[in-house]
Amino acid sequence: MTTAAPLPPPSRARAWWLTLRPATLWAGAAPVLVGAALAARDGRFAPLPAAAALAGACLIQVGCNLVNDYSDFEKGADDDARLGPARAAARGWLSVRDLKRGAALSLGLAALLGVYLTAVGGAPILALGVASLLSAVAYTAGPLPLAYVGLGDLFVLLFFGLGAVGGTYYLLAGALSAGALAAGAAVGALATAILVVNNLRDRHGDARAGKRTLAVRWGATAARVEYSVLLAAAFAFVGWRAAAEGDAAWLAPLAALPLALHRARQVWVTDGAALNPLLGATARLELIFCLALSVALALSSRSPAQPPAPLPADRSPLTAPR
Repeated sequence: MTTAAPLPPPSRARAWWLTLRPATLWAGAAPVLVGAALAARDGRFAPLPAAAALAGACLIQVGCNLVNDYSDFEKGADDDARLGPARAAARGWLSVRDLKRGAALSLGLAALLGVYLTAVGGAPILALGVASLLSAVAYTAGPLPLAYVGLGDLFVLLFFGLGAVGGTYYLLAGALSAGALAAGAAVGALATAILVVNNLRDRHGDARAGKRTLAVRWGATAARVEYSVLLAAAFAFVGWRAAAEGDAAWLAPLAALPLALHRARQVWVTDGAALNPLLGATARLELIFCLALSVALALSSRSPAQPPAPLPADRSPLTAPR
């Protein structure tokens, strides 16, 4: 039996492309689309702030990915035994210094967009933006990395769900709503489910590196239960809003329910590197869910019994209140 020769390293440009993890950008973009669709339904859509929020979310996602790459390498969580896709620092494709510079550039550009978004949305948007930037770094870097102390799931739920959807809606509408919070919780649950698959796959290596994710702390069975509950919660939240508002647009994501049931079955019979396809499949589930919800909400309109609040006198249709 012969051993296959190792694959040659990618070109520098290809290494950067892989390190940016373009497939993960939907996790940052999808919640913004949902929040913007909700605002459009309520007659509050503004294209320039929405586009800036979308770009900022993607830049923060990229920055978080780059910080994660070098931080996990420095802490020993990414090594030759890694079961997931190759990482640039661990493989020597890019230096830690390169990755730190890339992260600083990405997060710096996001901060510049944040200046404009703060001018549009005021202090709440400033607070959300600062918290998002700090958390993107603190997720795996710093003296108390969130992912290493079991707070990664909460981080994703808050920032890739409630914060992103609710923040986008507030930016455009000038207020929060029960619908924005419900949609944020649903999207956040699916984003967290992606992380659960990642942590379930990596639990043995994470334990060796001292990364105390919930899958490490509670074990594989608890992680699988968490995954199943998160998928169920996403559909429960949109079902609740459909009943509360009498608006069938909220039921559009039910088209993805058969996929969700299949994913929930898969997680109970899959382990190790075989979880890699389920990771991507869960991300696609979130994307389908969010696109279906966004399109349905954007095409629907408020009933006369549920008019949106009037615009402040000093606000134009293309901006949000200060």
